[in-house]
Amino acid sequence: MENCVGERNHPLFMAYLALQLVVLLWGLHLAWSGLRFFQPWGLWLRSSGLLFATFLLLTLFSMVAGLLLASHVYLVASNTTTWEFLSSHRIAYLRQRPSNPFDRGLARNLAHFFCGWPSGPWETLRAEEEEEEEGEGGGQAV
Repeated sequence: MENCVGERNHPLFMAYLALQLVVLLWGLHLAWSGLRFFQPWGLWLRSSGLLFATFLLLTLFSMVAGLLLASHVYLVASNTTTWEFLSSHRIAYLRQRPSNPFDRGLARNLAHFFCGWPSGPWETLRAEEEEEEEGEGGGQAV
């Protein structure tokens, strides 16, 4: 792809992964349909060995593409970035909260991602944090 995956091209990346998985599964089906198992082992290996190796390679690539697609579907469903998922213990706004502050529920997360429905701006989260910090002080004058 030679490109970073970010907010503006993430839906295209998901479509790319889905299409890649469909093509790999189609190739897997074609390779499997070409294999014939009614020959002695030595003859079968000479006639179908390359096709079987292709089948195994396509199986591996299909599993990788499927797992990558599944992990991105999970991230989209929870409205989380890969960085937030892997490093939540390092990020201040995630460390202080028991749950993801950007999660708006499955339906709204998916609608925002695939349809571009607006969600709250990031600045709102910062304003909420500042209000909580002021509220914890108990209104004491400095």
